Amino acid sequence: MNLPADHIRLLFGLKLRQLRLDKGLSVSELAQQSGLSISYVTEIEKGRKYPKADKISALADAMQVDYDSLVSLKLSKKLEPISDLLRSKFLTEIPLELFGIDPSDLLELLAEAPAKVSAMIRTFMDIALSYNMSVERLYLTMLRSYQEMHDNHFPEIEADAGYFLNEFAPRGEQAVDEALLTNLLKTRYEIRIQQFDPISQPELIALRSVFRPEQHTLHLNAGLSAEQRLFILAREVGFQFLNLKNRPYTYSWVEAESFEQILNNYKASYFAGAILIRREALVEKLRDLFARDTWSNDAFLDLITHFNATPERFFYRLSNVLPSDFGIDQLFFYRFNHTPGQTTFQLTKEMHLSRKQGPRSIVDEHFCRRWIAWTILQELQFLQQHKAFDGTLSRAQLSEYADSGQQYLIISVAHPFQPQFQQNMSVSMCFAVNDTLRRKMAFLVEPKDIKNLPDIPFRIVNQTCERCGIFDCRERVAAPSVLQTKRQFEATRKAMEKLK
Repeated sequence: MNLPADHIRLLFGLKLRQLRLDKGLSVSELAQQSGLSISYVTEIEKGRKYPKADKISALADAMQVDYDSLVSLKLSKKLEPISDLLRSKFLTEIPLELFGIDPSDLLELLAEAPAKVSAMIRTFMDIALSYNMSVERLYLTMLRSYQEMHDNHFPEIEADAGYFLNEFAPRGEQAVDEALLTNLLKTRYEIRIQQFDPISQPELIALRSVFRPEQHTLHLNAGLSAEQRLFILAREVGFQFLNLKNRPYTYSWVEAESFEQILNNYKASYFAGAILIRREALVEKLRDLFARDTWSNDAFLDLITHFNATPERFFYRLSNVLPSDFGIDQLFFYRFNHTPGQTTFQLTKEMHLSRKQGPRSIVDEHFCRRWIAWTILQELQFLQQHKAFDGTLSRAQLSEYADSGQQYLIISVAHPFQPQFQQNMSVSMCFAVNDTLRRKMAFLVEPKDIKNLPDIPFRIVNQTCERCGIFDCRERVAAPSVLQTKRQFEATRKAMEKLK
């Protein structure tokens, strides 16, 4: 593998520094014995300079090693994790500047404390292997962190969406509908649109679309709903309008070759949401909804229908505008899938702008069954089985954490997600109850009365059964093993103190 020049310099510097320490030499001693200046040796060890052949020979002679061994890019076992990192595509593919990291600063950190950093990298690698973390999952985790850093609001994409709307669908003249998007793809971008039958091609049943660039063809799953098809067409227009060349070619399952593909996929999806749900129109409707004296689940569902959106797409668009236009940034979003008849609930997507509590992916533990995200799925299952219900439910809940007392307003929507697999889905947005939220939402009252709202039920919740101290909970499905272990350790610590 061909390494960038700065990586080669760093590998050489790390190797030189480790050899020098193994020989028990100081920087000044190595400089004196090799005939080089102290500052030059320091620059080499930090990966800033790569010496010429005659200077490499002088360094090799000073440390009594052969020339070829010194210039070899193979590091000692102690530094292997750093070598693996530099040889991987991580540092070259991840745009570190997106996370406020200067690549040169990272390389300098590796050079300053290679042994400690190497141990840390090894730890992260072992954790990733233990949890079977794929490259795609790593990229998606990084993307989620990037979104959370920016409150999931990106003005430059909003501006691009505005340019598109001004050109192709001026406000009040034309909606962004399937006919407009189809016409743009065919005439402006010369992309053909074809459907594939998931019944005759069951291997493709999980895919909503496949783009074949060599054929200039977008293949759509024939089983898509009108809302799903509209979003995929808008997303494809996003790739073309934003000129995003490096991209995945499937949706919604994505096999990514680089982080850039994941990032561009997100940009095209954000653009699609922005042109299908105009920010100004959404803000106006939300102000009307929040100004109501009481909460209405039906009014919220009507709002989703008004924008011709799926519940998930609508919630995601909310996460774009609430922080920027309402100052509501203490929120989190999550999606659960559930197969009727089963007792497990699968957390399939999450985003935490609040950076506080909320359901998170926890291995081998059982989520608190008191959250509205699960009870609404149970209600939907009952209605489907006993009332022949095939629609969408919306419910709200005020939740208070048993351990911290932190309160959240949760709005959740559940609907059939994949009828062919008999699977339902709930998407929820949770808002930390604070002064900002009360100022924006008229139906919320003072803290002393919030537990008694007639239109929104109140419940004490926790994160998982294993961590919960509500021992008389009827919904408990597992023993509080994590909590019991924690209390046992605390009791042991106190007993040890008494021995003193």
